[in-house]
Amino acid sequence: MNIKRAKQEIKDAVKAYLLKDAYGVYEIPAIRQRPLLLLGAPGIGKTQIMEQIARECGIALVSYTITHHTRQSAMGLPFILEKDFGGEKKAVTEYTMSEIIASVYEKMEKTGLKEGILFIDEINCVSETLAPAMLQFLQCKTFGTHQVPEGWIIVAAGNPPEYNKSVREFDVVTMDRVRNIEVEPDFEVWREYAVSVGMHPAILSYLNIRPAHFYQMENTVDGRRFATPRGWEDLSRMLEVCERIGKTADKEVVVQYLQHERIAGGFANYLELYGKYQRDYQIEEILKGNMQVGMVKKLSHASFDERLSVVSLLLSGCKGSFREEQLQKRFVEKLFGKMKEARGMLTGENEKNLFSWEILELLRKENEDLRKRQKEAELLTREQEREMLRLSDTLAFYGMELKKQAPAAGEAALELLRKLFAKERSAYDEGKAKSACYLEHAFDFMELAFGASQEMAIFVTELNSDPAAVAFLEDYACERYDRYNQSLLFEQEDREILGQIEELD
Repeated sequence: MNIKRAKQEIKDAVKAYLLKDAYGVYEIPAIRQRPLLLLGAPGIGKTQIMEQIARECGIALVSYTITHHTRQSAMGLPFILEKDFGGEKKAVTEYTMSEIIASVYEKMEKTGLKEGILFIDEINCVSETLAPAMLQFLQCKTFGTHQVPEGWIIVAAGNPPEYNKSVREFDVVTMDRVRNIEVEPDFEVWREYAVSVGMHPAILSYLNIRPAHFYQMENTVDGRRFATPRGWEDLSRMLEVCERIGKTADKEVVVQYLQHERIAGGFANYLELYGKYQRDYQIEEILKGNMQVGMVKKLSHASFDERLSVVSLLLSGCKGSFREEQLQKRFVEKLFGKMKEARGMLTGENEKNLFSWEILELLRKENEDLRKRQKEAELLTREQEREMLRLSDTLAFYGMELKKQAPAAGEAALELLRKLFAKERSAYDEGKAKSACYLEHAFDFMELAFGASQEMAIFVTELNSDPAAVAFLEDYACERYDRYNQSLLFEQEDREILGQIEELD
C-alpha cells in the first residue's frame, strides 16, 4: 500500500487500541494490541508519518533507532538482589530499567500525556546479541523485565533485505503477533503531501514532467545509486534557503541530496532553465498585470516542457500569495480571540485589578506557556509554532503601546486595541486583494497564451490540489476558475462514462 493508506491504517489502529469502555478499561487489552510493523524502502516517509499521527491524534511520541543501541541500553544492566524463598535467602539477578522504557515514562512526566506511540525504527537490523530482545519486545511488549506502559502503542519500521545487508528475517511466531504493513513509493500520494507543505515549485514541476525520477534505487558497478522522497524534500528546503541568501544550487549541490548521477544532472539542468524562464517571462510582472504581447507569442511557440514550466511559475506565484493570505487569516482569527479575552477583562471585573498592559502581558504569558507545553509534547508543526510566537510578539507590542499611552482600563484601552487590531485586519484585506489580482492576471495570461487548452486544465487542476488555493477560492468568487473547473469536471465525467461503456462492451 502507499504511505497515505499506511498512515490511515496506523491512525485507525491508534483509535481502536485506545478506545475504552464505560469503566475506563481498554476495549482491546494490551496483550491483544498487536504491534504495527511497517516494512518499506528507505526514504519514503515511514518515520515522518509517525510525527504527523502523534500530532493529529494528540498523543505523545517516543522514537528510537534501535541499531544505535546495545543490549545493555535496551534491556537494562544486571545487578544482584537478595530475595526470600521459603525462608531462605537467595541471590538473584535483576535488571535496571531499559533506557527505552525509561524514556517513555520521562515523556509522560514532561508532557502530561499518558498515552502515546513507541516507535522503533530499523527493528530488523539489530545486532545478534539484541535480536532475541527485539523478538520478545514484539511478542510480549517488554524490554527485559520491564513492560511498556498501558496506553502506549508499539509501531516498528524496517527496510526489506534488498536495501540493507544487516536485515534479519523474523520467524513465523513473531510475524503472527504483529500487523504487517508493506509500503510502496507512490508519486501521486507524495505529490499531494508535497503541495500541502509548499515543496519548491521547481521540484514539483520537474517531477510532474518526469515522475519516474521521483524514486529510483539502482545497483551499478560503482555501487548503489538512488533518489528518494526524503532526498527531494531535504533538497527543497535547501533550495529555498539558497534563494534567500542569494546562492545558486548547481549539480554539485543537488547530487548531495539525490545520489543518482543521471537524475541529479537532469534536475540541475532543469533548475537552471526554470530560473531562466522566470527571468525571461517576467513572471512577477505578469502577475501584477504588466504582461508583454511578445512574451505571449514566444510562449505559444515554445516546447511543451517550457510551457509547463511557465504554468508552474505562474502557479507558484499565485500559491505563494494564497499561502500568505491564509496564514494572515488564521493569525487574525487567533488574535481576535485574544482581543475578545482582553475586552472581557478590560470592561468587567478582574480579580487582580490589573492595568490594561498587565492584562495583555497575562494573555501573552498564557500563550507562551501553551506553546512550550505543546512543543514539549511535539504537538506543533513548524508553521503552528511560528504562529504562536508571532501571537506572543504581537501581544507584547500591544501591551507596550498600552503602557506608553497609559489607559488603565475601560473604553480608552479598548479603543487603542481596536486601532492596533485594525492594522492586522487591513493587512489581511490587502493580502486577499493581492491574491485576487494575481489569480485574475494569471488567467489573463493563460487565456492569451493557451486558451482552453491542456495547459489551462493543468493550471486549474493544480489550483484544486492546493489547500491554500482551495481555501482562498471558497471566499473569492472567480468566474473563470468556476467556468474552467466546471468544464474540467464535465470532461472527467465523460471519460468515466466512456470507460464504463467500454467495460460493458
